[in-house]
Amino acid sequence: MALDILIVFLKAVFIVLTVLTFGAILTWVERKQSAVMQDRIGANRAQILGLRMIGLFHILSDAIKMFTKEEFTPERADKFIHMLAPMLSLFFALVTFTAIPFGNVLRLGGKEINLQVAGLNASVLFVFAIVSLGVYGVVLGGWASENNYSFLGGLRASAQMISYEVTIGVAIIGALLIYNTLDLQEMVRYQGHMYLGWIPRWGIVLQPLGFLLFLVAGIAETKRVPFDLPEGESEIVGYWVEYSSMRWGMYMFTDFIEMVLLAAMTTTLFLGGWQIPWLAADGFHFPWGMAIGLPHVVVALLQVGAFFLKVVFLLWFQMLIRWTLPRVRYDQLMRIGWRYLLPLSLANVVVTAAVLLLIG
Repeated sequence: MALDILIVFLKAVFIVLTVLTFGAILTWVERKQSAVMQDRIGANRAQILGLRMIGLFHILSDAIKMFTKEEFTPERADKFIHMLAPMLSLFFALVTFTAIPFGNVLRLGGKEINLQVAGLNASVLFVFAIVSLGVYGVVLGGWASENNYSFLGGLRASAQMISYEVTIGVAIIGALLIYNTLDLQEMVRYQGHMYLGWIPRWGIVLQPLGFLLFLVAGIAETKRVPFDLPEGESEIVGYWVEYSSMRWGMYMFTDFIEMVLLAAMTTTLFLGGWQIPWLAADGFHFPWGMAIGLPHVVVALLQVGAFFLKVVFLLWFQMLIRWTLPRVRYDQLMRIGWRYLLPLSLANVVVTAAVLLLIG
């Protein structure tokens, strides 16, 4: 019993540290990728002992700056809720990763370790339930600040999340009908099968429209450009206008962690998760008859590495969108969600159910 608790604790620590590391690196990628796309140098001034490391030390300098800046609370604000709101946003963003599988099974000393912090039978429902609670941190932050612009940003965030959560929920129903399970780990294992030995049963192959709908609605859920209306610096300044120091930093960090969450969920549901084509528990088995045997630990490491490489690719893609498309207007945001994405997601469910019924 004590060993099981220790294993769960170590997995949780690994996931939290990994996600926080991704979030920290994204603060650098945010500026560096935009600089590369715009033919600029980007952040590169921070240095230690004369080393600049292509600007990576800006991550450390930004952290020091946010921890040491003055903590400001508006005079008329609800001080307790004003302090609590960014913590809620960050907490709910981090908790969701406990249900996402980052590998298959690791066997050590005769013990099988499921590479998933919390092996829940309905883990996909857990993820979306916890994610939906994150909006409370945004709404409470805007309301508790006693600032009209903050409050308007909070209202925008709640309306936006409610609108696009409907599309996200419907978009994955087609995949759930095919996988026939609510367990994320079992979904990934299903995607390990092959059609005719060549084509992987990844969600993006079986549900291409569901993949696109989920990704677009997910970007809207993360409140990132082109759907960053709750912040809208050039319009309403945003729900965090009355925040400073590390409280503002927690809101910013939550945005990056939600990007990682979207990438991890998209990988799990549609890109095969930790699956690698033709990689079985004992090594590679290619359809042309060739086989390469591998030790179990090597297979486990390859699977974990494949999962994180897919996540990195989707993070790069989100940043590409962020620095390519302009912000949409609020009426366009609602029109896209209710008049285009939701009907398409409903049609996808109907077509998927009809096809499954026809093929038995």
